[in-house]
Amino acid sequence: MTVVPGRPDTAATSWLPEPGADDGDVLVEGLAVGICATDREIVRGGHGSPPPGQRNLVLGHESLGRVLSAPDGDIAVGDLVVGIVRRPDDCSCCRAGNWDFCRTGNYLERGIEGAHGYGSERWRAPAEYLVRVAPDLADTGVLLEPTSVVAKAWEQIDHIRGRSGHDGRTALITGAGPIGLLAALLAVQRGYETHVYDRVEGGTKPDLVRALGGTYHCGEASDLPVRPDAVVEATGAASLLADLVNLVAPNAVICLTGISTGTRAVLPGDELNNRLVLRNGVVLGSVNAARRHYEQAGAALAAADQDWLHRLLNRRVPLANWPAALDRRTDDVKVVVDLT
Repeated sequence: MTVVPGRPDTAATSWLPEPGADDGDVLVEGLAVGICATDREIVRGGHGSPPPGQRNLVLGHESLGRVLSAPDGDIAVGDLVVGIVRRPDDCSCCRAGNWDFCRTGNYLERGIEGAHGYGSERWRAPAEYLVRVAPDLADTGVLLEPTSVVAKAWEQIDHIRGRSGHDGRTALITGAGPIGLLAALLAVQRGYETHVYDRVEGGTKPDLVRALGGTYHCGEASDLPVRPDAVVEATGAASLLADLVNLVAPNAVICLTGISTGTRAVLPGDELNNRLVLRNGVVLGSVNAARRHYEQAGAALAAADQDWLHRLLNRRVPLANWPAALDRRTDDVKVVVDLT
């Protein structure tokens, strides 16, 4: 799955040489990759960079594969694995294993920035950047990388909420895309009364929320009949933040995981400041994931209803025709490219 970063409409299926040992000591058969908004942005020419000295970038950062060969160690032939996306720099955070908090920005991200991704029939990686996946997740393990993103978000929420001893258990997720639905899954697993807000009124997404035991909402965000203690914002719509700050309970934590595409200032600064101060509120941003978040994600997916996870993966596209996975359809939840 290749694209020329910076040149729109160059998405193609290409033949490349076999991955060399310099890429890593573990050879993996690619099984599937998930498609997300980052991939679409790279294809549009708005993001991404190839490895140094190369023109093409192999896409695919949401991976799933099976080990074909490996040195003696924790990773063995036949294991299902997911490749970690980020390769750390040498800042203090990266040295501590918290490369998701990298201070320099001089990291590599496979399939995104400066390194080929996992969208190929075979790929290599060092064993230290692979996470084993339970055999039961052979069909759904491709969800592990996006789940790692929300596992990191929930870890941050749990950490901050623990400062006050406040035990409110109402969660609101804004956005019912894959990140939002996976955030709702982890909220339910944590014992929250879970609410999901989205613009879509019918179709698969409301049914998926209800199947989790959650409550689905549409309409105006300011009219939502809940006072959440924890919010995962997964739309990137900055205008929602003012509504959320007005909506949440005292001591609430709002975690932003979506990237905004606009440039306008839309937040009433004084009102936002006052409500956060007077209610001990916290708003934080969260991106990427460290190894422990991948492991947390694996545990969350293994504990989930596999039929529910299968319903998220509602469209599969073969590698030979993978650019079709970039098209948005009204009934899409998560689109996957089948590399086999």
